[in-house]
Formats: sequence, C-alpha cells, structure tokens
Amino acid sequence: MISLDKVKGIGPRTNMLFGKLGIENVDDLVSHYPFRYEKIVRSNLNEAEELDKVIIDGKVDSAPILIRLKGNLNKMNVRVVTSEGKVVGVSIFNRAFLKSSLTVGANVTVFGKYEKSKNIILASEIRMGLLPKGVKIESVYHGTSGLSSKNIGSFINTALMQYSSVITDYIPKSYIEKYNFLNKKTALNIVHNPSTMEKLKEAVIRLKYEELFLFMTKINYLKIKNQNMQNGIDRNYKEEDLNKLIKSLPFKLTQDQNKVLNEILEDLKSKKRMNRLLQGDVGSGKTVISVIALYANYLSGYQGALMVPTEILAHQHFENIKELLKDTNIKMELLIGSLSKKEKDEIHEKLKSGEINLVIGTHALIQDDVEYKNLGLVITDEQHRFGVMQRTVLKEKGIMPDVLYMSATPIPRTYALTIYGDMDISVIETLPNGRKPIETYLKSNKEIKDVLHMMHEELKASHQIYVIAPLIEESENLDLTTVNELKDKMESVFGNSYNIGVVHGKLSGKDKDKIMNEFVKNNIQILISTTVIEVGVDVPNTTMIVIFDANRFGLSTLHQLRGRVGRSDLKSKCILISDSDTKRLKVMTKTNDGFEISEEDFKLRGHGDLFGTKQSGDMTFKIANVKEDYKILLQTKKDSMQFLESTDKDDIKLRYEIIHNITDA
Repeated sequence: MISLDKVKGIGPRTNMLFGKLGIENVDDLVSHYPFRYEKIVRSNLNEAEELDKVIIDGKVDSAPILIRLKGNLNKMNVRVVTSEGKVVGVSIFNRAFLKSSLTVGANVTVFGKYEKSKNIILASEIRMGLLPKGVKIESVYHGTSGLSSKNIGSFINTALMQYSSVITDYIPKSYIEKYNFLNKKTALNIVHNPSTMEKLKEAVIRLKYEELFLFMTKINYLKIKNQNMQNGIDRNYKEEDLNKLIKSLPFKLTQDQNKVLNEILEDLKSKKRMNRLLQGDVGSGKTVISVIALYANYLSGYQGALMVPTEILAHQHFENIKELLKDTNIKMELLIGSLSKKEKDEIHEKLKSGEINLVIGTHALIQDDVEYKNLGLVITDEQHRFGVMQRTVLKEKGIMPDVLYMSATPIPRTYALTIYGDMDISVIETLPNGRKPIETYLKSNKEIKDVLHMMHEELKASHQIYVIAPLIEESENLDLTTVNELKDKMESVFGNSYNIGVVHGKLSGKDKDKIMNEFVKNNIQILISTTVIEVGVDVPNTTMIVIFDANRFGLSTLHQLRGRVGRSDLKSKCILISDSDTKRLKVMTKTNDGFEISEEDFKLRGHGDLFGTKQSGDMTFKIANVKEDYKILLQTKKDSMQFLESTDKDDIKLRYEIIHNITDA
C-alpha cells in the first residue's frame, strides 16, 4: 500500500485530516468516490426569480469593499458584469482572502442566491475564471473541517496522475473482455472527472462489478475453506449438566430459541469448525443462547470469549451472564481497555494458565499480549460492527475455535444467504413471552406539546426517556435539530425537576461510559443522544424513546433505536417526529417485526442502513449497493466461483494476490 504522504502536496496535517475520513493510503484515496454530482449550467439573471440559486460568470467591475463584522467575521461587496452584460452586486461572507484576486477586469464565476428585488447575489462561492461552455459535471465529496470537497478532488487527481499505473485491476481479463469493461485507470478518471453522464454510468458499473467481485471471491473462498475444515474441536460433555443450566433459567426458552440452540450445539459437537451467524430481532433472546453455548464449551474443557462493541455493553453482559451462571463453577472475568495495567496483566496471566474459563470484553480481547490456553469458542455480538481483521485476530488466538456471530440487524433472508454465504445462518423470529409490543406514534413538529405531555407522564411514573437527534452540530446544508438545541429545549421544560444528560459520537469513550452509567443508575432521567445508543445498554426502566427528524433515518435504524425501550414488562412508547416522508415512517407504526421492516427498508433504501454504513464491517461498500446492484452481485457470485476454479496462469496469479489480501483467510 502506498502511503498518503507520497502524494504531492499531502503533508502531516492533511494526512491527519484524511485519517478522520478513514483514508490511510492511495488506494483509499482514489476509491473515495463522490457522493453526488452537480450539473453546473450558467444562469440567465433576466429569467431568474426572487431567491433562485444561480451560477453566473463575468468580469469584476469594481474594487471589492471589505467590511469587518463582530468577532473575526467579515463581508465583502463587489460589482460584476455578467457575460450577458448585466451589472449585479455580489456579497460574500468570510472570504477576505479573495480580495487581492478580485481586481477590476478579472474573470470570475459566482455561485449563490439571487435577491432580484435588490439585484444582489448572496454568494456561497466565488471562483476565479469563467465557466466552461455547455454543461459541466462536478464531483462532490464528503469532507471534514479543514478539508473541502474541492481540495479532496484535487488530491485524488494528483494521486491518479502519480500512481494510476500501479493500481491493481482485480477483474480477470476474461471478464473484462466478456463484459467489455473499461480498464480501471480509465474508470477511476471518469468517475472522478466525468465529461458526460453516459460515460459516468459506464465507469460506475465497472467499479461496482470489481467491488462486488472481490467481495464474492472472498465469500466463496471462505465457503470452500470452511467446507474442507473437518479438524474442529471434538467436544464431550454431559447433557444433564447442560440441561440443569437450561432448567435453572428464570424463563422458558421459546420455540425459535430451542431450534437455534440445537443447531449451535450440533455444530459444537461436530468435527466441522462452526462458522455461524445468529440473527435475532432486538430483544429476541440471543444472549441467553450464547450463554448456553459458552457453558457447553466450558463443560467440554475449553475457554470461551464474548466480544462486544462497547465497554458499557461488556459490563452489562458480564453482570447478566454472571447472574445466569451463579450456580455453576465457571470462572469469568471482564477484560476492557479502561482497566489498569495491573488488572489487565493479572487477567492475561489467568487466561494463559487456563484459570479463566470465560472472558467477556471489547477489542481488548484481541490485543497482542493476550494469550489463551485453549480457546474453544469465540462469540462476537453485533458482528457487523467489527472489522474482518478484528474478528480474525480473535479467531486465531485459539487453535481452531468455533465461531458464532450475533446480530440484531434483521437482514432479508434472500440477501443474507448471498452476503453471508460463507456462514450457516440461524434466525430467532419470535420474542420472549411477556414482552409487550412497543406503541409507535408519528407526530409532526406542530404536535410537540402532545409529545412533551406524553414525556411528562412517563417521568411522573419514575420512568426514563431517550431523546434522539441525528446531528451534533449545525450544518450549512441540512436544517436539522441538533443535540445541543434539544438539550436547551428539554432543560427549559424539564430541567427544574429532572436530570438531563447528553451523549454523542464526538465524546471520548470514557465520557460516554460515565454518562451512560449515570443513566443506568437513574441519576439521569432524560438522555439526549445520537445513534450511539443504537447498540447500547439495556435499561429496563426506559419506557419511551423520542426520535427527532425521524425522516433522516432508515427504517432499520429506527427499529434498532426503538429496541432500546420495551426491555421489560413495562408498557413502552416510541415517538417519531417528522414533517416529511410520513408515508414511509407509517410502516413503523404498523409493525414491530424487524424482518418485515428490513424488507421494506431494503426496497426503499438499499443495503447501507441495514448493514451500518460507514461502520468497519464487511458490508461497507464504497460504490456498490446491494439492493440496486443485486443482479451484479449474483453475477459476481457465479463469476468468482468460476475464477476460484480456473487453471489459467493469469487467473492463478491474480487469485493468489486477492486471497493473500483476504484478512479472514
């Protein structure tokens, strides 16, 4: 991999900013695709209406006047004569650095909003130079503070000029010829600098195919590898010992739980190494199945490991599992990053000696200095939130441990069989007895008083509430309710009687855990949060979740959020607040079935929301979309299997390179 600092113009600071976007090398950079494209067409001011968005080009007609405002803010006024000969005033804020360039007679292109009544353009951008004739297609990239879309595009093009000759084309030659694909260098240049929409479409299809081909090659390779593995752990344990635990549980297992438990126990007993995905809706009782499996593993004389995404979830699992196994002799420990070095060293020694039978924790379980005596079963909760490398390192801590992945993200079975084709799949569809359906209401912003009244009723009953906002800060482009705005509003209504906390993605893990722990203890009654609680703690006393700007979330994410309440036999409510997209959101008011919702979400939005877009899991495609490109996915599934069986010399060489890069191999 070529590091970013090898690209001309990228110094330490820019390298650090790219790191925030998850871009670590040249391959990452050139595959940081535009999230949208803008057609730039010159506007005619004579035809524009009041406050229309316009793009004009022309010449500077007067020296710019800079006006200093409060703080470090400024405003600049300049007069421009358009290409059509119309004189118009232009105002732009906080662009003082442009003053020296805006000399009389200089060619400029102005982007902004036209106040026709005042004949002024409130400019969002002024570029030096005239607009090209005809339509120009401009790429727009996701950026970060200090790294604009324009800067990113410039660095991508520099990287393409420097290194396009060494970027690997992962599509076999036979398929490039069969489908008449562009070469990768050409496709990358077009997708970042399209001249026409037709050429762009051709380049995008080629890049989607490659991404899905690589993915399915990995899946099919792992499937073949797993099928050939007959050297799994040979387990022996007394059925009556396991049944004793099952009978001691404070509840009876559902029919679905019994079904999947039998599938998992059969895997544990077989010579074949288990590689199974356990899917179950929010609150369906996956954890207790994992506990029984871990106990069966312990009875066989092996160590078990349960890895979860957050420390607070690890704490919660540890306490719950300790309670379920209190009448057994199993020795458990919690291993998380916030422990002291002395505490970690002590646990490491006990794991190495075999004194610990079951360890529960976060990514601390897979650090280099963690050794196991005889790791037999690895379980990862919310598996799609762990990267392939993280899961692989944990697997390789044992000789040949069985692996169980658990996910509360319902995935339509048709897609799951393809996407997780290297795994066996078990599904829990029913909820445990006693769980009440969550009442879901759709409210507009005009009905906020009704919502506040409903919140007050829950708080009076000594219950707790989640309040969800989709953004942390103000955004120029999206007029959304922010976390901080919500805190001010909630403080003004409930601040005198109840404690309010705020959790969001920009807080450190330590600060998040501190606030969440206060919420668990009921020292905080209203928790305002972003979707960081989507996979979060189990707080049975929380009986209401209020989600602002619900239209901005996919249905599957809303369902995951809704699952944070209804964790007990208390009646629970979910309030969705939105003034738009109400037809789609009404699906949530009609059903609590996560699989039904995921099917609907798949129809409407594709894979991104289902599998956690921008997460570190397998399903973070950069350009492909499982729903839109499902036909391509099926074709790559077939093509990749043929490729893995090919005896062609070029295919063998390429296959070695691809498999060498499969971190799960």
